[in-house]
Amino acid sequence: MTKHSKYKNTGILFELLVRQVTSDTLSGMDNSPAVDVLREFFQKNTSLKKELGLYQTLQNQKFKSESKANAFIDAVLKEHTKLSKSTIKKQKYNLIKEIKKRYNLESFFSQRINNYTSNASIFMLLEGSTPSKLIKFRYNIVEGITGKKKQLKESHSIYQEQDKDIRLLSYKILIEKFNEKWGDNLGVKQRNLLKEYINNISNTTKLKDYLSSEISKSTVVLNKLSKKIADPIVKIKLQEVSTQISNINLENNIKDKYIISLMRTYDLIKEVKNVVK
Repeated sequence: MTKHSKYKNTGILFELLVRQVTSDTLSGMDNSPAVDVLREFFQKNTSLKKELGLYQTLQNQKFKSESKANAFIDAVLKEHTKLSKSTIKKQKYNLIKEIKKRYNLESFFSQRINNYTSNASIFMLLEGSTPSKLIKFRYNIVEGITGKKKQLKESHSIYQEQDKDIRLLSYKILIEKFNEKWGDNLGVKQRNLLKEYINNISNTTKLKDYLSSEISKSTVVLNKLSKKIADPIVKIKLQEVSTQISNINLENNIKDKYIISLMRTYDLIKEVKNVVK
């Protein structure tokens, strides 16, 4: 019986490479190795590119009726049978080999995919499974196409990697939000913060440890700067910010407001340091 694998899922492989490009860029890397990998394996005429097109079609196409959605899925499945399975298998093997040359595979595949459920369902439908599970996966896809969301118990064997307690920002929204606020003026600490948030979003322990460390360091710096400021109003504001970030509760979900608070704190520290020089 076919089992889901991120290593074999064309949609997930593409999403992870795109995310890696952005992560490398935020790290200050001028030429991301992931760009070359994308160009080599997802060129217009490659079988992987064609299969990716089927994944994206199933995720983006919309119909109001379930009958049209099912007819559309049947058409996509028919198109998929025209692709050479042996060619796709070989290209995926070489793709993983190239990724391994450039990145640590464990870290690369630990990144969180927001549309994981959709990609997993499409993979299982295209690759085949037991009749009962095929119905479940097809229904998940139909829900996405029609926009009719209903509560279904997901297959634990496939979705066990997903930590439902974490509320995630869409990667695109995350980047747009911070570009809008700070443009090209992000400092080193701000870029590092975004990099950690992106790379460790599925590793909650590591992310919480990083945020806890940064909050502690920022609190110490703010308290030291406060002692150097003569203006009582500014001193009070610094102390307020120090208290606010110290009260961030990392025991629960990692919220985007925590990231924004730290970004602003870095800016504040930079401005005050310029004043007290």
